[in-house]
Amino acid sequence: MSEKIQTLRDSAGMRWTALLLLALGMFCSYIFMDILSPIKDLMESTRGWSSSAFGTEEGAEVFLNVFVFFLIFAGIILDKMGVRFTALLSGAVMLVGAIIKWYAVTDAFVGTGLETWFTNHLNYIPGFEELDIAPFTASMPASAKVAALGFMIFGCGVEMAGITVSRGIVKWFKGREMALAMGSEMALARLGVATCMIFSPFFAKLGGHIDVSRSVAFGVVLMMIALIMFIVYFFMDSKLDKQTGEAEEKDDPFKVSDIGKILTNKGFWIVSMLCVLYYSAIFPFQKYAVNMLQCNLTFSEVDPNSFWASESLTIYQYIIMLVVAATAFMSNFMKNKGAKYGLLIVSVAALICYCYMGYMRQSAESVFAVFPLLAVGITPILGNYVDHKGKAASMLVLGSLLLIACHLTFAFILPLFKGSTAAGFIVAYLTILVLGSSFSLVPAALWPSVPKLVDSKIIGSAYALIFWIQNIGLWLFPMAIGKVLDRTNPGITDPTQYNYTWPLVMLACLGIAALLFGLYLKVVDRKKHLGLEEPNIKPEVVEEIIPE
Repeated sequence: MSEKIQTLRDSAGMRWTALLLLALGMFCSYIFMDILSPIKDLMESTRGWSSSAFGTEEGAEVFLNVFVFFLIFAGIILDKMGVRFTALLSGAVMLVGAIIKWYAVTDAFVGTGLETWFTNHLNYIPGFEELDIAPFTASMPASAKVAALGFMIFGCGVEMAGITVSRGIVKWFKGREMALAMGSEMALARLGVATCMIFSPFFAKLGGHIDVSRSVAFGVVLMMIALIMFIVYFFMDSKLDKQTGEAEEKDDPFKVSDIGKILTNKGFWIVSMLCVLYYSAIFPFQKYAVNMLQCNLTFSEVDPNSFWASESLTIYQYIIMLVVAATAFMSNFMKNKGAKYGLLIVSVAALICYCYMGYMRQSAESVFAVFPLLAVGITPILGNYVDHKGKAASMLVLGSLLLIACHLTFAFILPLFKGSTAAGFIVAYLTILVLGSSFSLVPAALWPSVPKLVDSKIIGSAYALIFWIQNIGLWLFPMAIGKVLDRTNPGITDPTQYNYTWPLVMLACLGIAALLFGLYLKVVDRKKHLGLEEPNIKPEVVEEIIPE
């Protein structure tokens, strides 16, 4: 029976187009989110940022969301004003914050009155300083303080965009391939991490002259593109509402009691704790991962006149990376087994080729760029499995186990191969790929579970509360890693000689805590019948939406 198309949402092509627009916006934001991560060593050598200053600046991204409760307000705005208005607002806020951060790391900022003011001010914030959680400290250069300010504004926009995209996917895919859609969106968005790892150092070192502001300028251009994607989505979503007769503004106004309903839900709290623990062990790690590899791998000198040291290699690497991602992703949708396995063979071959090029280039950022590649291929598989078979809570437990194993491998096994170039690269590549695959379990299993826990009218507020709780970890742990690095590496001035053992053990402990909550979630789900282990698409719905 063919699918009956009455609205844009009933057309598979149109709803996946809407998803693509949202995903491309998040793809650009993910690049900017980690734009300084692969050039941490350059920020230290050219801008005088210590590990603590770097961690404080990177943690500042979510400071306003945590302490000014901006995410809670964002959820209220989303529930009252709708997806398309909030998407435009988030895009504009991200762009403003990105421009401020870019200006802070440019040469134009050096020697200005603004630099002098920030050098002499914001060195002590009562209360926050005593708790060691201040967003600005006396040890931070003025450029780091202004960059932190811009990153705070960007963080408000990107987290608002996150809950908006989640709500938008629910709007377009509820009762259909929702877990597959959420997993696919995150797979594409996280491809931004690989893009950042490849191109941020490329622009910073372009032409043989180091300038970190070029990397951030690249991110600003992408944020302009993200805003354009949200504008196009605005008109598409508006047309959908005209067809369905739905209104963006809800008839029922937001009530504080709505938040009370969410906060008294045990399942909601367990999912929230899983989210904060799991994401805190991943996103903060991304900001230090390249530097960690620089410290734990042995890199050989590459002939500056060889192909492996050329700037054109970056373009070739990115093209091959896109081949890996595209063929792995497309294989999920092939009905013909020959085509499916043919694409997988091409994907694996391209991945091996990419890894070889990264090895020959002797580049830490190229090594970590493989992080999302396996996830791009398997996230749709996992999302499709949750849609049709369920087992979301079980997937979260599996993800936690993989997370623990990977961080402990980085902490204790990878350093054993220092001095053995090839073996160290192999261990690093395999561990990073597994870590990326574990990360794919979260969007495929966790986010589609939220609509099962709360009423559809307050999904925006529920996502906002989860993101707010998550942001506490995303603010705390970049700072914590930086402080632990400085305190466990006294007297180390070379940023490629740090010992990362204790920061990695700390992240592994987060994985252990997430594992315990995952197991508890399975128990609660069984007792309370939350439906987390049940499929999103019921058999009768499948027959209605899948064409012959």
